[in-house]
Amino acid sequence: MRRRGFSYGFLLLFLHILRAVTALEKIISKPGDNVTLSCIYPGREFSLDSLRVYWQIADDEDTEPCSVVHALISGQDNESLQCSQFKNRTQLLWDKLGDGNFSLLLFNVRKSDERTYRCVVMQTIEYTRVIHQEQVVLSLAASYSQPILSGPIRNSNNTGEEVTFICRSDNGYPEPNVYWINRTDNTRLSQSGFNITQHPNGTYSVLSTLKVKATSDMQIECFIENKILQENTSANYKSRPTNDSSTGSHKDPAKSGQGAHAAAVVSVVILMAFLTVLICWLRRRRSSQLVSYTAPI
Repeated sequence: MRRRGFSYGFLLLFLHILRAVTALEKIISKPGDNVTLSCIYPGREFSLDSLRVYWQIADDEDTEPCSVVHALISGQDNESLQCSQFKNRTQLLWDKLGDGNFSLLLFNVRKSDERTYRCVVMQTIEYTRVIHQEQVVLSLAASYSQPILSGPIRNSNNTGEEVTFICRSDNGYPEPNVYWINRTDNTRLSQSGFNITQHPNGTYSVLSTLKVKATSDMQIECFIENKILQENTSANYKSRPTNDSSTGSHKDPAKSGQGAHAAAVVSVVILMAFLTVLICWLRRRRSSQLVSYTAPI
C-alpha cells in the first residue's frame, strides 16, 4: 500500500511538473511590432469582480525595482502598480475577459522587453488563492534581407593584386554573425572590416568588407547568420574573364554593322528596279490605247 501511495504521489508530481513546462510559451516578435502574450484560464464560470490578474516580469524579480507589467483588480485596470516603462503600452482583451482570456497586448516592443513574463490569476472569494498561472518568454528577431555582394571588375591584369569585396544586408535583428568562404577550397576567410548601424525601429544594417589577393578563378561567398531564427542567407561572387572572343558566343559589332548596311543597299536597289519595271509597263499600256483609238467622222 505504501508503494502504491508513493507511486501515485510521484505521478501527480510528474504531471504537475509537465504542466508547468508545457505552459512556458515562447514568442518571437520583430522590434517595433505589437505582440500578444497569451494567458487563457480554462476554468468554470467566474466573476471579474472577484478576480485579480497580474502580469509580472518573471526573471530577476529580486533585482527589479518594479515587476508589474499590468494589473486588473476587480474588473478594473490598476495603473498605480504598473512599471513606468510599460505605461500606455499594454492592454487586455476586454471583449474576451469574460471567457477567461487574460492575454496581454504589448505595443511597440523594444530590446528591453526581451523578458520572461508571468500571468497570475487570483480569486478573492472567502480567501485569496491562485487559480491559474502561465509564463511567456518574449524574444525579438527579424530576418535580414538577401545579402548584396559586390566585388572587383575582373581583368587579366589584376591577378595577385589585393582586391576588395563588400557584403551588405539590412533590417535584421539581433546582430548577426557574418563570415566569408572561399569556395575554391571551402576555407573560411577573415573579414577585413565590419560596420553595423541600428535603425530607429531597433533593427540593424551590416556591412562587411573582405580584402584578398586576386586569383585567376575567384569564388567568394558571404553569409549572414541569424541564430534566433536559425536563418543563414548568402550571396556569392564568381570571377569571369572579360575577353570571350575565343568562345565565339559574341558577335563582332563592326561586322554586324557592315552586314546591316549591305542589306539596306540591296533593299533599295530591288525597290528601284521594281519601280522602273512598273513605270515602263504603264507607258506601254497607255501607248497601245492611243494607237487603237479612231476619231469619229
